[in-house]
Amino acid sequence: MKNLFQPDATEEIKQRIQNLRPNSDRLWGKMEVAQMLAHCCVTMEVALGEKNPPRMLIGRILGPLLKPVFTNEKPLKKNTPTHKSFLVIDQRNFEKEKFRLIELIDRFSNGGPERVTSHPHTFFGKLTPIEWSTGMYKHLDHHLSQFGA
Repeated sequence: MKNLFQPDATEEIKQRIQNLRPNSDRLWGKMEVAQMLAHCCVTMEVALGEKNPPRMLIGRILGPLLKPVFTNEKPLKKNTPTHKSFLVIDQRNFEKEKFRLIELIDRFSNGGPERVTSHPHTFFGKLTPIEWSTGMYKHLDHHLSQFGA
């Protein structure tokens, strides 16, 4: 499975981000492209330990059973639910969010396993650095696919 510790996978993701445009149309979901980039920034900040949202009750119950969804080879399903703390509903600056996301991806991938948070995922709970890296690749791939990138 691809992950953000693999230079080729990281470059692929960053190139796909570069292919986005401020007017890129979504294929599903509600977010506009700049909102999606901001949403992905928040999730990268969590993976880096810069934000530490609390565990969700439903995640404490179902998270361990569903963790493979975040770490296996299968792409995430369209319209996968998002916790309200990760929703971006206000207008965002496309170029600013694009630059910020690429910078966060670089910090994550260049930092390696030592840079990954030890804080539990809000839904899936405790993750290893490789599980975080795989899950973040899958999350970015999911949202880039949402916008045809």
